[in-house]
Amino acid sequence: MTETTAGPGASRLGTAGAAVAVAAMATNGLAYLLPMLGARYLPVEELSVLATTLALVAIAGVAGVGLQMAVAVHRARHPGAPTHRVSLVTTAVAGGAVVVAAPLMITGLRLSSTVVALVAGTTVAVVLAARWLGELQGEQRFVRLAWAMGVVALGRYGGMIVALVLGADVVVTLLAGMLTAWLVLPALAWIARPDRPAGNDVAATMRIRQVASAGTAALAMLAVSYADLIFARQLLSPADSGAYAVGTVLTKGALWAPQVIVVLALPRLAVGDNRVRTVVLAIVAGCGVVLVAASALAGGFAFRLVGGEDYTSLGRYAPFFAATGALYALIFAAVNAKIAAGARWPSAPLWVAAAVLAVLTTTVAPRTFQGIMWCALATAAGTALVMVFSPPRASRPAAGDRSSPPGPAAALPRPAPAAPPG
Repeated sequence: MTETTAGPGASRLGTAGAAVAVAAMATNGLAYLLPMLGARYLPVEELSVLATTLALVAIAGVAGVGLQMAVAVHRARHPGAPTHRVSLVTTAVAGGAVVVAAPLMITGLRLSSTVVALVAGTTVAVVLAARWLGELQGEQRFVRLAWAMGVVALGRYGGMIVALVLGADVVVTLLAGMLTAWLVLPALAWIARPDRPAGNDVAATMRIRQVASAGTAALAMLAVSYADLIFARQLLSPADSGAYAVGTVLTKGALWAPQVIVVLALPRLAVGDNRVRTVVLAIVAGCGVVLVAASALAGGFAFRLVGGEDYTSLGRYAPFFAATGALYALIFAAVNAKIAAGARWPSAPLWVAAAVLAVLTTTVAPRTFQGIMWCALATAAGTALVMVFSPPRASRPAAGDRSSPPGPAAALPRPAPAAPPG
């Protein structure tokens, strides 16, 4: 499993892409299997708790998404540069945010203090894992990245899946997930062990503001894409919110299915290859069209596959959930391009979208399954138009900060040919 940090050629990129795609498919498969099993093994109220908790971990753990993107961009520009200090600070901030928000989660979402504590413990493990994923991604060690993604997926979802199959309730299931998320961290660190000593260049030291910029954008993106599920939990009956949770599995499928393209493209975007942006957006949009068409043809089967026979009648809504996810996939790709370019406020349109969605669902739309679904779709469509047609603009580099966004691509050193991945 030896790789260099150099950029891969066409054939090696294809091999690396296939490896990451398989790992992403396995990760998504486990992520989708979990709520599917929850729908079969848990009562409706506990299913809603599980879905809400998974959403909260995703939102709180988005600090890890931002950390991974920031580390990947930094390592693409400075192979071997240290990242441990900023990773620990990010993890501490993410865990502390969950603790501060605990009273709100207990009262507003009707979650027990035990469940909230498990959310906090799982969040810390998820954010810690992001450091090693970012290092592998930024240095284009994609085969190792694929192995690491698989390990993270097993830790994050494997324990919960086993617990559900064994008949555990929602609290024991969440406890199993937290424990396995921590247990896989040593294996992840071993996979990401460096091929060269860590750099000592002080000018290349990673800044917390890099993580803050990427993390804020990732948080806004995940918040707006999961907000409809949170509002469904808060505004709908337990039965309707459980049904809505099944629909959002289709949304997340369309959102994450094409993200392997973004993973492979981010290091190239970070060194100024902005032509990749157009290609990435086109591929992600094409994937979305295919997924929406498939859900329109087999919506009943999709809902039955996800939630069981009781949800088959909701199949007519499948294309709308898939379209929402496809639009958010396009938004996520555009956000990554802005972060790679060092845009000053990549998250601004997303926070506006989150506020608009909150206003629509709580004051304008009817408090029904369909009302929340249409609000989510309309918000995603408007945000996608803004993000796709606003090209990334780099902020002005700070004096002496070699981690600032690069200048023209021609001024950047090009990666050397890679050794064969393995």
